[in-house]
Amino acid sequence: MIIIQSSDANFQTVFSDLLNRGKMDMEHVSVVVKSLIDDIRESKDDALMAHIEKFDRWTPKNGSDLRIHTTDMQAAYEALDPKLKSALHLAYDRIRSYHEKQLPRSWFDTEANGTILGQKVTPVDRAGLYIPGGKAAYPSSLLMNVIPAQVAGVEQIIVCTPTPDNEPNALLLAACHLCGVSEVFKVGGASAIAAMAYGTQTIPKVDVITGPGNIFVATAKKMVFGEVNIDMIAGPSEIGVLADDSANPEHIAIDLLSQAEHDEMASSILITPSQKFADACAIEIELWLKKLPREEIARKSIEERAAIIVTESMEEAVGLMNQIAPEHLEVATNNPFELLASIKHAGAIFLGHNTPEAIGDYVAGPNHTLPTGGTARFYSPLGVEHFMKKSSIIAFSRQAINEIGEACALIANTEGLGAHEASVLCRLDK
Repeated sequence: MIIIQSSDANFQTVFSDLLNRGKMDMEHVSVVVKSLIDDIRESKDDALMAHIEKFDRWTPKNGSDLRIHTTDMQAAYEALDPKLKSALHLAYDRIRSYHEKQLPRSWFDTEANGTILGQKVTPVDRAGLYIPGGKAAYPSSLLMNVIPAQVAGVEQIIVCTPTPDNEPNALLLAACHLCGVSEVFKVGGASAIAAMAYGTQTIPKVDVITGPGNIFVATAKKMVFGEVNIDMIAGPSEIGVLADDSANPEHIAIDLLSQAEHDEMASSILITPSQKFADACAIEIELWLKKLPREEIARKSIEERAAIIVTESMEEAVGLMNQIAPEHLEVATNNPFELLASIKHAGAIFLGHNTPEAIGDYVAGPNHTLPTGGTARFYSPLGVEHFMKKSSIIAFSRQAINEIGEACALIANTEGLGAHEASVLCRLDK
């Protein structure tokens, strides 16, 4: 784990590399992804089944083979260890409770002249959720995507997940049953994104696609945006930590590794004004790396995409972290709320010594689908509003159109739009 000083002569060069951590070579894979999307648009189910045979190593006979039956989901749920079942229920309840507080409301405002203005909030008809599978399956990602869609009131929820060798992940199936999801398809990668965006004989076209995935999935989501809405273009996982001498270096080391073990491309960045703490944390990282089941993945991430930055002050540390705009940000100080007002950009903020990032991945309640690669500067976590849209409400009385109609007609005339002007003037008493 490299330790760098913000006062070093080459600091800005090193720091620029950290700011570019989320860059993905989409251009390199875009040709492949476009070919897959075009194939799905043209040949639909036939292309989908050919892609599954090629990438997932099994051969569907027809469209019905792509569907996971609800009886299989129920059986997986009933076979769960009771403690795990209880943990999943706890997560479900807490995630739902948090997202219910996000639910936007329709509203109306009546002016003295009888004008009624407002906003009507409506869920999309159909949502498509992509849940990664393969080597690892994440039931927590299913909960984090399904629950806000349900809270929004989406009528039809479609789930796509890859099943290499036609072996669905039992824990993911159990989570589907817990959430009451009935339309789950054994389709992965860019092919799944294309199928949900354009529709096939088996998989219906959706209105919005959410969920994490690899570079092929991210590229496909970017390409179909506009045909459907998407949540965000997510890259590798990342964590930023602001810490001082009050933090436990062992705890922070493990927290940094909690992201490094996700992916070789994950990034873990600690910024602290304490050289002593930085040195202690680096030692703990090396000790804990040797204990991890995923040591090889985590070590590559730490060696190639991690850093400890030592600053002159905590104020400087916060300023650098705002430039990084991390997906997850831990504030490990005795008075973390004192820094909260200064933190401008982060997907999720974890305050205090007893709030590890991992608690947010599973049971805290807020969504763990978060903006990465610095996009927290302008993106928000996945939430209920991703599955809703707003319509403006406008109703003018006769008094209202007479009061302000001439102003409207004048602006229309100035823009050279005669029909706009006439459509207002013809309604005025004058």
